[in-house]
Amino acid sequence: MSNFFDKRFLELEAYTPGEQPRDMKYIKLNTNESPYPPSPLVIKAMADRELCERMRLYPDPECLEVRELLAGLLKVDRDEIVLTNGSDEALSFAFMAFCEKGVIFPEISYGFYKVFAELYGLKYRQIPLKDDFTIDPDDYIGTDETVFIANPNAPTGLILSLLQIEKIVASNCDRLVVIDEAYIDFGGESALPLTRKYDNLLVVQTFSKSRSMAGARLGFACGCKDIIRDMNTLRYSTNPYNINSATLALAKATVTDNDYYMDNCKKIMETRKSFISQMKELGFEVLDSKCNFVFAKHKSLGGKEYYEELKRRGVLVRHFNTSKIADYNRITIGTDEMMDVLIEKTREILSKQK
Repeated sequence: MSNFFDKRFLELEAYTPGEQPRDMKYIKLNTNESPYPPSPLVIKAMADRELCERMRLYPDPECLEVRELLAGLLKVDRDEIVLTNGSDEALSFAFMAFCEKGVIFPEISYGFYKVFAELYGLKYRQIPLKDDFTIDPDDYIGTDETVFIANPNAPTGLILSLLQIEKIVASNCDRLVVIDEAYIDFGGESALPLTRKYDNLLVVQTFSKSRSMAGARLGFACGCKDIIRDMNTLRYSTNPYNINSATLALAKATVTDNDYYMDNCKKIMETRKSFISQMKELGFEVLDSKCNFVFAKHKSLGGKEYYEELKRRGVLVRHFNTSKIADYNRITIGTDEMMDVLIEKTREILSKQK
């Protein structure tokens, strides 16, 4: 590091994104991207000559057209939505804006929560999961801190019911509860309707997973108008043009073509069900995921060894070195053909082990 780096950040452990190696062609099942392309309407929008010509101009800082379309889809008011550069930016704004008295989140969850808390110098508590990797809602009842919960949780894929989420929100009327729903479209029930009932709830979602837009970087947060106004204060104080013109055009087409993406989610859920069954036949323990990935371990094959053996064979999955989950790997659900390759390579690995 340079001599100019602020000493506040010397101990900061940055978030580690999923690897993107270039040494060979891989089947990428490590970063939870959609295996399906954007809709034909989005592809058409990408080829729009007028869009290219507009690139010389700044984009609409209010993102008005997309917010109106999204509000109609989600059945909320457009002023209850803020668009962000990926859902990570929405989370970043929430950590900056609403956590003066500290933060509480699960010990095993999205790694950015700890990073944001340390980046902004916040007090934080990490709550251990139960022995079965589920979140205990009672751990978040009546807390003094701002609550952050990924639902479904990552990397476990397990989900709290809407009733459990409401119990947490209702018990913290003087504290904000942030529900991170990056994977909600793969079998969960969104807490979005609760934002009309509770003014201390912020729901964050992304276009990266279920809407095939990971490369476009678009997320959003929904909450009462006062909360969204607070987030926009930070947005306009950092980067009012946070969503570029191309992403706005693609987002408009994506929301318009929503049925295409929801059909893809159904395909992914069907593939997930079949894949879990096959993995269990091979001796794996697989958690009951409601995400576009599964969390799996084998009774006689170490998590790191399995990850490395798959990588040698051209298949990437995600391994975490954290001791409590080191035996597991997070495996993105791809197409049926992708998962067939992984099963074939897994059989090779297990056969070699014997």
